[in-house]
Amino acid sequence: MEWTLAILFGVSVLLLIISIIGNRQTAKKEQNEIDMVHMALMKEINELQEAIRNLELDLEVVEKEAGIQLSADEKLFMREILDLYKRKYSIESIAEKKQVSVSEIKQLLTPHLASKDERSKVSNEI
Repeated sequence: MEWTLAILFGVSVLLLIISIIGNRQTAKKEQNEIDMVHMALMKEINELQEAIRNLELDLEVVEKEAGIQLSADEKLFMREILDLYKRKYSIESIAEKKQVSVSEIKQLLTPHLASKDERSKVSNEI
């Protein structure tokens, strides 16, 4: 009976050791997978930051070439109204939201309205 208890105790210790070793290996594999995902994500973030930097530089070059001088507030205002227009807000609701006249919103959006209309005419004529 004593030998049986000793053997069972030894087997349980052996199984505990095997379990601990297996858990460590699994944890290492999971950590490696997490590290790989992290590295891929960091690479994508760096690529996006580089693309944003390039777009900002391209925009600066285009502004200089076109001779457009807008303040930061004017750029932000224009960006906001263009965003609202692209999200299908009516010109009247944009004017109301930004607390400016409808004619001013139309004037600011005119270059974007004309290019959209011209594209649809060309596509319908083909």
